[in-house]
Amino acid sequence: MTDDSFDDIRRAVQRRFGSAARLENIVVPTLGGSNRTVAFDLVEGAARRRLVSRQETYVAPNSPFLPSDDQFRLLQVAFAHRIPVPEPVFAYEADDGAGHGFVTAFVGGETMPNRILGDAGFAAVRPRLAAQAGAIFAALHAIDPAEVDFLARYADSDDPIAAQRARLDSYDEAHPAIELGLRWLERHRPPPGPRCFLHGDLRTGNFIAGADGIAAVLDWECSHLGAGAEDLGWLCTRSWRFGRVELPVGGFGHRADLFAAYEAAGGARIDLDAVRYWEIFGLVRWAVLNVMQAHGHVFGGRRGLPFAACGRNTSVIEYDLLMTLAGRYD
Repeated sequence: MTDDSFDDIRRAVQRRFGSAARLENIVVPTLGGSNRTVAFDLVEGAARRRLVSRQETYVAPNSPFLPSDDQFRLLQVAFAHRIPVPEPVFAYEADDGAGHGFVTAFVGGETMPNRILGDAGFAAVRPRLAAQAGAIFAALHAIDPAEVDFLARYADSDDPIAAQRARLDSYDEAHPAIELGLRWLERHRPPPGPRCFLHGDLRTGNFIAGADGIAAVLDWECSHLGAGAEDLGWLCTRSWRFGRVELPVGGFGHRADLFAAYEAAGGARIDLDAVRYWEIFGLVRWAVLNVMQAHGHVFGGRRGLPFAACGRNTSVIEYDLLMTLAGRYD
């Protein structure tokens, strides 16, 4: 890329920080394929601050992801309540000519699952991650849903099972295993209870791990209102263990540590059956998301090897779903 490739970000920065503000040390990470992600130093005279820009690159009528403006609002709420998130700096506006997106402070650390779960440098951190996640969930679920009441207009807040079915139907593909999973979910719904502010996608790969554990929670595009057990079950879903099936919480911890920390930090008493239900829901939802990504590669103008690979990954998730429903997987 040439320096001109970042003129849109530069203009947006100078609109807020003055024409003398400069962008230096610009890096485009290899991750963040669902958005254009750019890290850079904001230089104002002798002051220097590391920032990250995220801009939408793909929008579809049936997208399950929140608009970036709403994601930025959620970051502001989470940051105000001391949830570990990158500090929100500004959201892009129409006059910026940079599309939809936002800029946050940079948080150092690691996001790659295989490094977090396998590198010796994280050996001392891994045993603490489950309890840290439990405490983060408890703090998030304690936030008054009225502060994020705009989430109520999204399908996942209304009925997450119906939302998955509607998305699957929109792709017009036959997936009997997913249909079986949806039918199971419809027939085994837990009793309704209080609705919480949910992250919706907190799992290995969507947080930054540092020397002390979870340094920042990322990727708020799936947030909605719902049962707190849904967030817990999602983190325990088999797909996020990355082969480390003996550690059901994200491939790094045990359910008992997650649940104990959640309750100790003020979270509601854990219903093990409800969490199990939401783990199965997680497999169904993740399968539907992979159908979406593969469909976008073939029909939606979003071509790329990672998206194409989601087509094969769908069958792997369907197998895990069937084995779980059959009682052969924990």
